[in-house]
Amino acid sequence: MKPSGLGAVAGAIVVGAGLLAAPTLFGQDSPRAEAVSATSAEGHNGETIVHLFQWTWDSVADECAEFLGPHGFGGVQVSPPQEHVVIPYAEGGNHPWWQDYQAVSYSIDNTRRGTAEEFATMVATCRDNGVKIYVDAIVNHMTGDGSGTGSNGTEWTKYHHTDLFGDGTAAYTEEHFGPCYEEISDWNDKQEVQNCQLLGLADLDTGSPHVREQLVRYLNGLVALGVAGFRVDASKHVPEEDIGAIFGRLDDVPGFGGKPHVYHEVYGDATIPYTAYTPYGQVTNFDYKRDVSSRFSRGDIAGLTSMPDYGGLTSDQAVVFVDNHDTQRYEPTLTHVHGDRYYLATAFMLAHPYGTPVVMSSYDFKGNETEGPPSIGEVNGNPAGWITEDADCSDSDWICEHRAPAVAGMAAFRNAVGDAPLIERATQGSSRVAFDRGDRGFAAFNASGGVWNLNAETGLPDGSYENAAGGGTFTVANGRINARVPADGAVALHVGGTCDDPKGCGGGTDPGAPGQVHISATVETRYGQEVYVVGSTPELGSWNPSDGARLSTDESTYPVWSGTAPIGEGTEWKLVKVDGAGNVEWESGANRVGPATTVTWRSG
Repeated sequence: MKPSGLGAVAGAIVVGAGLLAAPTLFGQDSPRAEAVSATSAEGHNGETIVHLFQWTWDSVADECAEFLGPHGFGGVQVSPPQEHVVIPYAEGGNHPWWQDYQAVSYSIDNTRRGTAEEFATMVATCRDNGVKIYVDAIVNHMTGDGSGTGSNGTEWTKYHHTDLFGDGTAAYTEEHFGPCYEEISDWNDKQEVQNCQLLGLADLDTGSPHVREQLVRYLNGLVALGVAGFRVDASKHVPEEDIGAIFGRLDDVPGFGGKPHVYHEVYGDATIPYTAYTPYGQVTNFDYKRDVSSRFSRGDIAGLTSMPDYGGLTSDQAVVFVDNHDTQRYEPTLTHVHGDRYYLATAFMLAHPYGTPVVMSSYDFKGNETEGPPSIGEVNGNPAGWITEDADCSDSDWICEHRAPAVAGMAAFRNAVGDAPLIERATQGSSRVAFDRGDRGFAAFNASGGVWNLNAETGLPDGSYENAAGGGTFTVANGRINARVPADGAVALHVGGTCDDPKGCGGGTDPGAPGQVHISATVETRYGQEVYVVGSTPELGSWNPSDGARLSTDESTYPVWSGTAPIGEGTEWKLVKVDGAGNVEWESGANRVGPATTVTWRSG
């Protein structure tokens, strides 16, 4: 939750929703929990998480079975499942997205995304496909000002939540909030930030044993259903010792085993640094988002191979993202509306070893920051307000960034390379970089408007590989790869992604395909100069030297430079020398025309 993202909440009279009929879901003798604990997952796909923002439980279940599991995605972050307030339509458009972040009770029986039974089915379906469910957990606060009826029909007023689990056993009254009942005014005062009200939302006294007991009961009830992790909303506003006391009491996850994977939403600053919360889980790294998004936006990516520990967070401590549901609206440096460059940045995040990645998958909020998800409207007898429609990635209302060609195959890439080290293999200017992940993967990224004709060394075993970042096949031969990396595009190859039949992998971009000609050029160069084939076609850079086909040499072959270039009958081209400062020296004489295999730089 971003502070500015809830500006419309403060002072509003909001209508709440209902709670979860909880004894069978959250009681210690839950038959459903017993059934889950007897079920083992086939295996976990990996660490890549997709945030299916505001998707219904049925839609998430279908996506796990049909796409996420088969493509190697390891987790889904879902929207808060507890009973939420229901904001009148006139207050903010299509029942604003942020109403789900105001808790009425800890019942999950009914929200605008579905019922408790549908939620449990979703968790089980995703688990059976190797995908973990991460719940967006609200532990800092309850509702804003006013009173109303929640999404499951529970009556509420601010500071009074009389039936937290639908069984009459637990409640919050005014003594369970505070100790500060005023809104945060000084963001440089740690005590105020952690104990006063975030935008008027009733701040729970998380130091209270009673409050802690209810939060642990809620979280462990979800774990009993098979929920494998939590993204903790607004952790920065909860004292660290309270976070530790609450999340230190979580049970082991049935099926997957071990304690839940927890990551905390923290906007780190000098007052409350990210690292204050690392003893209690991972932390969302907004510094990473700001730097990586802005660098890809302006095409300045070459330096990102040596990535810093943003905000003091090591790779193991950081959860990273290019954008999320808050930054899409309030810090839109780079989002899906920016097209290929955004998807390129997302693919890079998945190829680079720093942090645990979360891929955003959203809906079109049509420029209205408060707009809720696509909806079917009201349903008779359902108190949850407008009911969210099932996500449909063929419908333009749903963006489904995780299904973009540049992204869809990258979870498998990340799974294949594991913790193999990053080894930089090539750069060109500030906008192009290629690297190995040990001997298990090779990736090249081109954040420019022209084609990058790349010739690079790689530790990837020789063979033909399918491109995980957009299709096509590429060949590694004698420890090198020649590849045309498209403008604002990427090539990502990995072990296990071999292609015995290039035609079956969507081939056609392989350097050995028709039109690619092997060239051996005898060229005397000065230290720092490289040799390119540049020509009249887009494939040869349209006479732009830096976009031509790069040739290579070494101590044993110099002054012979060799490589491949896409030269067809009638193609005009020349050899060009380019040094590290970008200075260009063109081959003299008339343009060469058509294929050639052995050439010598002509003088005069």
